Amino acid sequence: VQLQASGGGLVQAGGSLRLSCAASGTTISSKLMRWYRQAPGKQRELVASLTGAGTTNYLEAVKGRFTISRDDSKNTVYLQMTNLKPDDTAVYTCYAWLGTRDVWGQGTQVTVSS
Repeated sequence: VQLQASGGGLVQAGGSLRLSCAASGTTISSKLMRWYRQAPGKQRELVASLTGAGTTNYLEAVKGRFTISRDDSKNTVYLQMTNLKPDDTAVYTCYAWLGTRDVWGQGTQVTVSS
């Protein structure tokens, strides 16, 4: 089972990015999926969660700006990020709970310039 994250990059404040997390080796349609981020010198924090039932939860700092979603036909989870701020600069990593174990993808760097 692998999670392949992509979509990071450099963007100006106020801009948007969409991160993708493509899964292989398992179907993620009913799984708990999450996006985490870790900024330099800071602890990793949970940014967004999406349960198998479709319930979403967000870090307070990103509410109203970020949206987590899933495309079952592509076995992919997305994180749409809008109105980005310099404080959003971090390495973003996707995560899946498969019911018996968890899987981490590699990170993708998001840099927001002021």
